[in-house]
Amino acid sequence: MMSVEFNRLWTKLTKEWKMNLEQSLAPLTEGQLNVLELMLAHQPMKPSDLLQHLSTTPAAITTLLDRMERNGLIVRTRDNHDRRIVWVSVSLKGEEEAKRGTALRTQMLEQSLDRISAHNQQLLVYLLGKVANA
Repeated sequence: MMSVEFNRLWTKLTKEWKMNLEQSLAPLTEGQLNVLELMLAHQPMKPSDLLQHLSTTPAAITTLLDRMERNGLIVRTRDNHDRRIVWVSVSLKGEEEAKRGTALRTQMLEQSLDRISAHNQQLLVYLLGKVANA
């Protein structure tokens, strides 16, 4: 019975967070923010490098990168030694959007967590870590 209640609350919480985050991030999407953060930590990257970090298909990554390039968030360049290799890096606009998105997400999560005491926040993170087996 506990699993039913956990599922109900978890689904409600994540649905609200996702909806609020997507509205706040616009025109950036949560998926694009995740890619920008990943690329900022590991750039430049080949599109195929993203596969190990994202649970999606090569075609979906290409579509996502196309959209991000059109919006000026990333830059694609050919390798100097092997023209078949394409490197992807974050543009200046992409860096600004990643900062904005990260700040919005942090603010949203902090507002949610501020409903409980600092001790209970630590306990919640600890217990979620146990549930996630981290």
